[in-house]
Amino acid sequence: MHRIFTMPFADVYPLYVAKLERKGRTAEELHRVIAWLTGYDDAALARVLEERTTFADFFAGAELNPHVDLITGVICGVRVEEVEDPLMRQIRYLDKLVDELARGKKMEKVLRAP
Repeated sequence: MHRIFTMPFADVYPLYVAKLERKGRTAEELHRVIAWLTGYDDAALARVLEERTTFADFFAGAELNPHVDLITGVICGVRVEEVEDPLMRQIRYLDKLVDELARGKKMEKVLRAP
């Protein structure tokens, strides 16, 4: 088991926010990406952060978007679609979406809008 699985999502969330804010993006945009990927609304996300829910439980409670298979590419030197462990792949999906947002992609492209 990878140690990130047992890490609280609340420990990584501020790093996502800081990365995006350095690039001129907002926490609200991050929330939109998280909602698209996981189905968590602002209230559910606030509970996850307050309760210090682990990444494993965060994704166990998520209703993944049916279009997650459209998330492809390389993150941390690994192709997202080739990650074998389902939980690690879900974490990498989120990492990839955050990275695309930080790189200035339009929200419609990040969210794989038709």
